[in-house]
Amino acid sequence: MKALYEAQATATGDGRGGHVRSSDGVVDTDLSVPKGLGGPGGDKTNPEQLFAAGYAACFHGALQVVARQAKQKIDGSQVAAKVGIGSLDTGGFGLEVALEVTIPGLDKDTARELVEKAHQVCPYSNATRGNIDVQLTVA
Repeated sequence: MKALYEAQATATGDGRGGHVRSSDGVVDTDLSVPKGLGGPGGDKTNPEQLFAAGYAACFHGALQVVARQAKQKIDGSQVAAKVGIGSLDTGGFGLEVALEVTIPGLDKDTARELVEKAHQVCPYSNATRGNIDVQLTVA
């Protein structure tokens, strides 16, 4: 693969409760361990929220690409991503993802077809395929 773009970010401090900053400074935020993982939670983000935001945006972009190719209008569409983290039976931790796609005004079968095609195009889907469980739902 020839990279068309590269993002860079650095984590410092206390890992999941530390700080992240992108090389251009656009992302520059403190992190907090969620209560569900034994941390304080609060008003700071965490790696799972950042991953959910990235996956939702990327998948929505892929959906728009395949919709244009299929000459389908998907005005008002949205993708909601839920990322879960938990202990693996084999040790360590793993992730799971649920993507809920809403496409107003499009019949369920056509919407499902576009979502399946987007799942083949989306770089996040390609990176996670076979590694973590990704559930797709058409709302």
